[in-house]
Amino acid sequence: MRHMIATHSAIDMFCGCGGLSAGLTLAGFRVLAGIDLEEKYICSFEKNFPQAKALRWDVKERAPQQLLDEVGLAVGELDLLAGGPPCQGFSKNVPRSQRRVDLANNKLVSRFLAYCEHIRPKSILMENVAEMRNGYERTYTEEITSRLSEAGYKVAHAVLSAADYGVPQRRRRAFFLAHRNGLEPRIPAPTHCSPSTDTGLFAAPKHVSVWEAIGDLPPLRHGEGQELTEYACAPQNEFQKWVRQGCVATKNHVARRLAETQFARLAALAPGQGLKDLPPALRVKGGYSGAYGRLTKDMICATITRWVFHPGSGRWGHPLDTRVLTIREAARIQSFPDGFEFFGTYIQQAGQLGNAVPPLLAFQLGRSVLHDLRGATHPANQPVG
Repeated sequence: MRHMIATHSAIDMFCGCGGLSAGLTLAGFRVLAGIDLEEKYICSFEKNFPQAKALRWDVKERAPQQLLDEVGLAVGELDLLAGGPPCQGFSKNVPRSQRRVDLANNKLVSRFLAYCEHIRPKSILMENVAEMRNGYERTYTEEITSRLSEAGYKVAHAVLSAADYGVPQRRRRAFFLAHRNGLEPRIPAPTHCSPSTDTGLFAAPKHVSVWEAIGDLPPLRHGEGQELTEYACAPQNEFQKWVRQGCVATKNHVARRLAETQFARLAALAPGQGLKDLPPALRVKGGYSGAYGRLTKDMICATITRWVFHPGSGRWGHPLDTRVLTIREAARIQSFPDGFEFFGTYIQQAGQLGNAVPPLLAFQLGRSVLHDLRGATHPANQPVG
């Protein structure tokens, strides 16, 4: 990834493979540490952020002061504490009967706040699924805003769509920004807009489509791919230029081999078709509405999930090839720079992607926080840095 001269420090709690850290780094932060309990997630973080401490910690068992001691900072010195506490209790992917306000993972929101209250960073950035903002009669939104306000922070929060910030994906997430020292946090304005929006001389760029994101990667049959992949052509648009970050090749572009029936189902579908369009002999009894869906070149992808490796779990079929998206293609749709490498099994890598914050969205948020901390004029909206 292209690194700027970083003068402001950040720590990424519940870092996963490092999507949030990737965006913050591109914005100009120096990430001091990432914390996660999942071994393969923290392995990918460690490989991609060698200058940061990769801490495989259970934050329920570790005191906030231990984190400060680990990075050599005193209370109040950290510029940004960021994180996305696990969200299973809010997610629409969890059956409604299993969503409860008292789930153990939901309580990690409170644990994150305890770290904020002790460490007293200058700024805080918290991410979670969109449903968290209004769920359980806004229980967690009220806890977040009241506790941070009592600790001397001004708080802003919003549900943002990643597509509005240049990410080729309709991913909606809740974000909370907080500053102390009297600074007003500002949610960055969108940088991209829907093609249906009225255009004008100063109109924002349109949402990035699937093919604009992955069209320069070489075609593959299922089961094919090499460890290092050269591009099929020169970058065809601004997104492809940005995501390459100067790379001449990329990794993780390997197509998962499908079972015979899975391949037959995808082969029977045209781009844009899905489960309901399967011929009778290949139909399944039930499944997600987007199961066995084939993408089209011009659509914006649905939210990438940890099940992106399985054609029966969503619209993951390639627009042209009879296969599902590769890890690199899914990473592109998540806006991970091409120099970012994923480690572990194919399924583990898919899990890392599905749980990550899109780096390009994190970049825009981090850029906004940095300008606030520097007391500078708020940045003009730009598609990329």
